[in-house]
Amino acid sequence: MEYFAEKYDIAVIGAGHAGIEAGLAAARLGCKTAVFTINLDWVGNLPCNPSIGGTSKGHLVREIDALGGEMARAADATLIQMRMLNLGKGPAVHSPRAQIDRREYSKYMKHCLEAQENLDLRQAEIVALERGKDGDWLLKTKLEAVFSAGAVILATGTFLSGRVYVGDVSYESGPDGMFPAAQLSQSLRRLGIPLRRFKTGTPPRINRRSVDFSPLEAQQGDEHIVPFSFDDKPLPQNLAVCHITYTNAETKRIINENLDRSPLYAHKIEGVGPRYCPSIEDKIVRFADKERHQLFLEPCGLDTEEIYVQGLSSSMPEDVQLKIIHSITGLEHCKVMRTAYAIEYDCVDPLALSPSLEFQEISGLFGAGQFNGSSGYEEAAAQGLVAGINAALKLKGEDAFVLDRASSYIGTLIDDLVTKGCSDPYRMMTSRSEYRLILRQDNADFRLMDKGYALGLISEEKYNRFLEKKALVEQENRRVQKTVLAPCEQLNAVLEQNNTAPLATGAPLSELLRRPQLSYEVLAPFDKNRPDLPAEVFEQVEIGIKYEGYITRQQAAIDEMRRLEAKLIPEDTDFNLISGLRLEAREKLSRVRPRSVGQASRISGVTPADISVLLIYLARK
Repeated sequence: MEYFAEKYDIAVIGAGHAGIEAGLAAARLGCKTAVFTINLDWVGNLPCNPSIGGTSKGHLVREIDALGGEMARAADATLIQMRMLNLGKGPAVHSPRAQIDRREYSKYMKHCLEAQENLDLRQAEIVALERGKDGDWLLKTKLEAVFSAGAVILATGTFLSGRVYVGDVSYESGPDGMFPAAQLSQSLRRLGIPLRRFKTGTPPRINRRSVDFSPLEAQQGDEHIVPFSFDDKPLPQNLAVCHITYTNAETKRIINENLDRSPLYAHKIEGVGPRYCPSIEDKIVRFADKERHQLFLEPCGLDTEEIYVQGLSSSMPEDVQLKIIHSITGLEHCKVMRTAYAIEYDCVDPLALSPSLEFQEISGLFGAGQFNGSSGYEEAAAQGLVAGINAALKLKGEDAFVLDRASSYIGTLIDDLVTKGCSDPYRMMTSRSEYRLILRQDNADFRLMDKGYALGLISEEKYNRFLEKKALVEQENRRVQKTVLAPCEQLNAVLEQNNTAPLATGAPLSELLRRPQLSYEVLAPFDKNRPDLPAEVFEQVEIGIKYEGYITRQQAAIDEMRRLEAKLIPEDTDFNLISGLRLEAREKLSRVRPRSVGQASRISGVTPADISVLLIYLARK
């Protein structure tokens, strides 16, 4: 028999990475918040790779921290190895990535939610969601409790009608053998939410004691660690080593001979899988001419022998998986602890959402994370943070918090989802941003911390440290412009050793730093008045000097984009009544309902000619 349990301002369904950030943001902004999860022991679970960050994903984590989210702090507290990726390339693609102790990460996040004021963490499966007579949302649990909330955030991850596939075996399940959310989909369809099926997969886990590491390549962490969080705290330490191995001709033969047993190629899986993270059988088919594929052996924690085999995602039958694994160098005799699997789940078409992540046609209902069609912990956490902020702002009667593409990777991620949609699980990549030289991971605090502080999610102490850093960067910028290095035999010898022209007359330090072959480090012996500053201050100054011309050009493009973003489109605009718009443009504009001309210009199928017609219409109106 149903009973009324409790009333909340905001209810979050799901306690994965999206649900965690959504719940914390809402509670920290003063809303009475509940986070519901099917199993309390798996809050903040890392069901796939035990890592946080990576190319472009590390940017998202640092942006989450600059806005007052929790993921960066949790990752720093529980990492066992840290590396900065792509250091051989330009600073736009430098990305921090950490191996995480997955159980410690989950424990950290669970306690963070438990200890947060204004927040209740509750184990309950939400089986139905509907509008109450007073306009509030009613959430019904499997145990027949009824909760009410002014706003609801759907952060269901891969649990929503989840189904696991391993060869011919298929069964309802969430990730890691947990119960799925089997009934909620029906309720969401009744609300008119456009659901569809996506798929993702995960590799096997093996026992460390059964691996022969002697022929494998060791992968150490960085000597100088750059943490995710801008907090002032002791630096994390590298405590683990990863290893690299490869598939081979025998692996390829085994997979090709058993493709008919793959549910993917037998068309038993209807969900669309991630384009940029395919299963090993998909790699073998799509890249048939490739002799081998790289695999990473990543420890799942310090207090476990479990190792994650990154790159070996599969839905092959268990007996075939064993043959595949045992064909790989170093894994010939390894013991498998968890079998790889594919998982299908329901998610929404994100074109139904506005840039605030609220449903366009359903007031007070928000989506976040894999429910929105994205892939990855970091993408989920970023959306959860934005959804939590906007749910709280809506209840307070304040304007929505929307980040544009030029402000952040978070803004790019959300704009891509709600403007362009996605036909497969969306993964963030640096190539998705046209402003990536400005949206670097190293300057996330300069771009976003003012906003996090204005929202009330950044503490006074943290913000003051940022202002001090900002002042030091400005001060050092002025110094290098004024400091002149005189030519001398030793300096010219160093310049020639670094393949750059010697000096005939004195040159400002800033001019020397502009040369691509030189750096603060190379010039340090000749910079007699160099102040004792944190490395991150020198980094900001050097990048700003070296890439000044490129940054200036990119800023001009941003100014033009923002000019179009400032041209707002009234919410009640009927695009079907605008003469001159092509039929496709009318259909796409009516579906997405862009908030500005800038957003309209990014919709697939809307041409520059359509934008000109729209601008003329708005000017007349």
